[in-house]
Amino acid sequence: MFFAAKWFSTAPAVLAATTLLASCAVGPDFRVPAAPQITRYTREQLTPRTSATDTAGGQSQRFEPSRDIPLQWWKLFKSPELDALIARSLQNNPTLQSTLATLRASKQAVYAQEGKYFPLVQANFNPTWQRTSAAIAPVPASGASVFDLYTAQLQVTYTFDIWGLNRRTVEALQAMADTERFQVEAAYLTLTANVVVAAINEASLRGQIDATNEIITINTKMLQTLQRQLNAGYANRSDVAAQEAALAQVRATLPPLRKALQQNRNLLAALAGAFPSKGPRETFRLANLHLPIDLPVSVPSQLIEQRPDIRAAEQQLHAASAQIGVATANMLPSFTISADAGFMNTALAHLLAPQNAFWDLAGNVTQTVFDAGTLFHLLQQAKDTYQAAAWTYQGTVIAAVQNVADSLRALQNDADALRAARDFERAAKTSLDLAQQQVQSGNANVLLLLTAQQSYLQSTIAVVQARAARLTDTAALFQALGGGWWNRAEPLPERILDVSTGKTTLLTEGPHRH
Repeated sequence: MFFAAKWFSTAPAVLAATTLLASCAVGPDFRVPAAPQITRYTREQLTPRTSATDTAGGQSQRFEPSRDIPLQWWKLFKSPELDALIARSLQNNPTLQSTLATLRASKQAVYAQEGKYFPLVQANFNPTWQRTSAAIAPVPASGASVFDLYTAQLQVTYTFDIWGLNRRTVEALQAMADTERFQVEAAYLTLTANVVVAAINEASLRGQIDATNEIITINTKMLQTLQRQLNAGYANRSDVAAQEAALAQVRATLPPLRKALQQNRNLLAALAGAFPSKGPRETFRLANLHLPIDLPVSVPSQLIEQRPDIRAAEQQLHAASAQIGVATANMLPSFTISADAGFMNTALAHLLAPQNAFWDLAGNVTQTVFDAGTLFHLLQQAKDTYQAAAWTYQGTVIAAVQNVADSLRALQNDADALRAARDFERAAKTSLDLAQQQVQSGNANVLLLLTAQQSYLQSTIAVVQARAARLTDTAALFQALGGGWWNRAEPLPERILDVSTGKTTLLTEGPHRH
């Protein structure tokens, strides 16, 4: 036991010396990639505001480079129904909860690897009953060939992290855990944006259905007028037939719209973690979704800090860098020290007597001499993997900047499209009113009427779609800029799923959360 006591008394000094040695780990030290050398998203200077028009949702939107993105950016649409649906989705969405569970698993992998910074200590008790051959000297001092043997020992093993093998491994695992952390933020951002877009799409479909029903009502009244004129002898049967065909054609556009609306409701239920039969209680209409006016536009150097996909790609690059150090350290000698201390006796009652103590101390140095180039090629593989991660990171940054530029362009053109659609609607309504007056006065010009009806239907649908496009592309801009996750003070709710019952419970502080 003297050795065991001596070992544990000197263990802190050994660990301190090892820490100093490990502070100089082989392989490259990771450096955060430089921000892109650009100051704006578009080739020419972005106009500070969009155009406006005199209709609902036609306000001018302003771009404000110095404005931060709020965490709950969807509240800018001023829809309590949307706020409630997103809150429920954040609680119950399976994809988001899956990424949170994956993050917890990644953290546990880091904690497990960090344990290798310390010695491995194992206790062992081994009782045996054995008989030795008479051809050899008896093992026990008593000379008996059949005897009991009890062994109790403490085994200590420690591998010195001289080249930083374990340090680089922990670094790689921590980078992968950080990757999962940003995957959580990406899932959070995608979920909230998808709910917003699906809600806007529902509002758009309801608006298109309402517009179609309005046209059906107008066409029905015109058909009734023509039928009265036919009965009075002021119209011919071909005029009535043409109006009947026009009415049927408009009615035929309703089922596809209803189908899309029903499927969109199913999507909203799924995003909220519910089955279609338990679909969302909320309904959405364009009149209840307000267009955000002041829009933040982060500079490109801020974007790489805000986009979860860029941060995840950065951490993947970090992990690949650390793996180069791991592969390098595997080519160098490994130094291990091990010790055993304990007691051995043929009787359990006197096992701990001083004369039954034993101990041993051993050191080991291992260096690969020949492996046909395996370790060398593993190092080259790690370097090539790093290059692949570097190019992936570069592509992610370019795609992120493109997303923002596309969203800015879309918002500018959406405003112009709504203004043009509104002008089209106004002119089409005037044309329809004149055509209706001619029919009602007995001067039937059915071709003119049919053309005016079709134009008015197209114009009203175009206005609805243009209003929805402005809302959708506004949400896309918030998503492209990162969504404000960095302003979160409280962690996302984490839940545990019991697959046997399908019930979930909120995860509390405990062994699952470190």
